[in-house]
Amino acid sequence: MGRTAHSAGAGVPYFRLVSAFLIVNPRSGRGGPDPGRLVAEARKLGVETHLLGAGDDPGDVARNSGADVLGIAGGDGSLASVAEVALARDASFVCVPFGTRNHFARDLGLDRNDPLAALQAFADGKERRIDVGRADDRLFLNNVSLGVYARLVHRRERHRRRRQTFARLRAWAIVVTQRHALGITIDGEHVEARIVLVANNAYVLDLPSIGERDRLDEGRLHLYVPGDERVAERFVIDAAAGRLQAAVDGEPDVLETPVDFRIEPRALRVLVPAERS
Repeated sequence: MGRTAHSAGAGVPYFRLVSAFLIVNPRSGRGGPDPGRLVAEARKLGVETHLLGAGDDPGDVARNSGADVLGIAGGDGSLASVAEVALARDASFVCVPFGTRNHFARDLGLDRNDPLAALQAFADGKERRIDVGRADDRLFLNNVSLGVYARLVHRRERHRRRRQTFARLRAWAIVVTQRHALGITIDGEHVEARIVLVANNAYVLDLPSIGERDRLDEGRLHLYVPGDERVAERFVIDAAAGRLQAAVDGEPDVLETPVDFRIEPRALRVLVPAERS
């Protein structure tokens, strides 16, 4: 993969091999290159690869690799567990967009429709330090949604293996007609809202770039409820029900309340291809 210089004492450097490891989720997204081609191109760069099988957990696979550079080719929901391992190990992280929307890759400045180009981060990557968010101990790279959208994600997951249009329409219909507020407090203040979004850095709310982030290293969380935006390094959200359905980077979860949301500024070392840095 390459060599990294370290001091051996008295100003004498020594070199060790830098190992790289890429996890490929073949079930992410639609279209794009064949997973086998992605694996082949990564191996040409000297990157060890692992194609996820049924029952494989990306975080466990990354943890067992022992590599200095950890990459994941998958959608937004696949990234955080591998990024968590990279952060804990102080390893570099590589994102290869291989999902449907690839929001994080877009905000990182990658061409989210060209996963093969993103592999160049393993060859000539330049390091960026970016923020990560936490919902209690769970890491997120994009955002955590509570309320209407989270319910939709949970219902979509239950219908995941039923691809009929009826199942998708039924999920949307149930969510759209849901009129109940969440019954939550934010930092002790009661808030009437059907949806809350806690974001790692600010989202652009103006057309045509709505839903994008200009920065990933601001060091702030942005909390959005209809008609209001709050900015802080930490928020505590509580609910009388004791738990909240959530979508964490688009993946369904249930969070026990109170939930302590916080930011870890510039905690994650990300490699991006030189031309994108």
